[in-house]
Amino acid sequence: MVQYKVTVFTGDCLNSTTLNNVFIKLVGTDGESDRTWLMGLKGATSFVIGAVSLKYVSCPTSLGNLVLIELDKQSLPLFPEDAWFCAKVEVKSPEGDIYSFPIYRWIADSKVLTELKLKGLDNCKKKWDNIDSINRVFCCKKTEISEYVHEHWKEDAFFGYQFLNGVNPILIQCCANLPSNFPVTDDMVFPRGQCSLRDEIKKGNIFLCDYKHLEGVKTNTINGKKQYLMAPLVLLHKAPDDKLMPIAIQLKQTPSDDNPIFLPTDSEYDWLIAKTFVRSADFNEHQLNAHLLRTHLLAEVFAVSLLRNVPMVHPLYKLLKPHTRYTLQINFLARRLLISDTGAFTQELLIVSVCSLTYSSLCMPDDIAERGLEDVPNFFYRDDGLKVWDIIHRFVQGMLGYYYKSDREVQEDSELQKWILDIFEHGFLSQAETGIPQRFTCVTALAKFVTMVIFTCSAQHAAVNSGQYDYGGWMPNTPISLQLPPPTTKGTTSEATMLATFPDVNVTAQGMATMWLLSKQSSDFVPLGQYPEDHFTEEIPRKILKDFQMELEDLSLVIKARNKRLEVPYTYMDPAEVENSVAI
Repeated sequence: MVQYKVTVFTGDCLNSTTLNNVFIKLVGTDGESDRTWLMGLKGATSFVIGAVSLKYVSCPTSLGNLVLIELDKQSLPLFPEDAWFCAKVEVKSPEGDIYSFPIYRWIADSKVLTELKLKGLDNCKKKWDNIDSINRVFCCKKTEISEYVHEHWKEDAFFGYQFLNGVNPILIQCCANLPSNFPVTDDMVFPRGQCSLRDEIKKGNIFLCDYKHLEGVKTNTINGKKQYLMAPLVLLHKAPDDKLMPIAIQLKQTPSDDNPIFLPTDSEYDWLIAKTFVRSADFNEHQLNAHLLRTHLLAEVFAVSLLRNVPMVHPLYKLLKPHTRYTLQINFLARRLLISDTGAFTQELLIVSVCSLTYSSLCMPDDIAERGLEDVPNFFYRDDGLKVWDIIHRFVQGMLGYYYKSDREVQEDSELQKWILDIFEHGFLSQAETGIPQRFTCVTALAKFVTMVIFTCSAQHAAVNSGQYDYGGWMPNTPISLQLPPPTTKGTTSEATMLATFPDVNVTAQGMATMWLLSKQSSDFVPLGQYPEDHFTEEIPRKILKDFQMELEDLSLVIKARNKRLEVPYTYMDPAEVENSVAI
């Protein structure tokens, strides 16, 4: 038998204590331990506020390298169920290695459901019988923006607004040519002949959202019911008042008689259910591509290559280490819960999304230009993001310019070159067409790539993560799944049809709880630009870092002032609200 020394740290925030039973399982590369009851040397006071509890877990043989732990708790018969705030767990292996697992989360059976006052709904497999029932659940927990969403979700202008400033602002593009599989005509979208598609396309007033990556994706079965996911095409028009209005929706990629093009002039529920299928498609596209792939998994690629190839004394390590905090731990959980064989999402979409991953799409200035969105009004994701990008770029240029006095020094830095080659080979599968560099030949190229890494791990993740409950807390605006196929002919949809199409009560509750958890700021939140470990000791780099922090503070003030004037504030790129790393 071998023993693992487990030290559990209970948080010091209010009501952190639990008197319930706490259990742990250790998972390693060579096996896993039994689920073990944790009762420290302090007995009943093991998990009170601020406590540090010690326990030994025995295993027949070594588990190899520890990759994750599973913590859970059960209430005792004479004690009420309570929430326990675990700060972190440290495990010392028989080989003497110490593994640190940051938790910083409340742990309880359905804790988030309890916090949202949804306890009991997680087992209810019934359909929603009316909108008022959904409203009563939603009213248990609202934010300023989620309340606005609740009031305006049916409106076309708000539907269009979300493509710019919702949680998935990376799909919309200016339409230079109408896709051949989207046979929209002038009579459909401009029935009074006030303008033509050709002229509006030339003026740059027509925009397209194409969910072609969802074509053919297999769906799950939930509560014994087949689910439905469409691959829609959406056409939008910039109106004279600068609002982005949807003018045509086709829910499947291939035109046919049973795949009508829905229009704002259709009946209320025909048009509304078409938009609902788009919002559900957007949820899936967002979670797997914009969120998981383009922030979480890429951040892991950058972090693993850094740890494998770059020593701690290297300036690149010092520069990027704060932007890797907690990323590996959170991604282990993501794989286990979301994209494993029993996870909530299919890996099929992830594989398809990888094929569209390019270097230019990860560099915000290039991406905005390629999508033709430089002049779109009210595009706050772009406005704030470009400013954050420029501030990060100036900071990175200053730091790297201090350590690399010439392009030759970059070329001859073997550790730096191993870092980027590892990223190219393992993160982008050696696909040269992605545009990812295989080596660095100059300081300029290095600065751009490092800027992209920091931006991806901080601001871009915040943009696609922090607003999830704001826009998804009111389920009809963002249904995580749909359980009836879309109508094949117009004039057949009603409110009852829409309610039957929405996810069941338990699926809605679980989706709300997940979005609430992902949107919450962690208790040990570190904002963009903070380097708590103080790696840089030289005078010039410390001044460059200070200037960086001051620029971010100034931008934060500008964004806050602007948001006071907006009907819907855009806060996700405010540097004061942006986490330094992918930590949730």
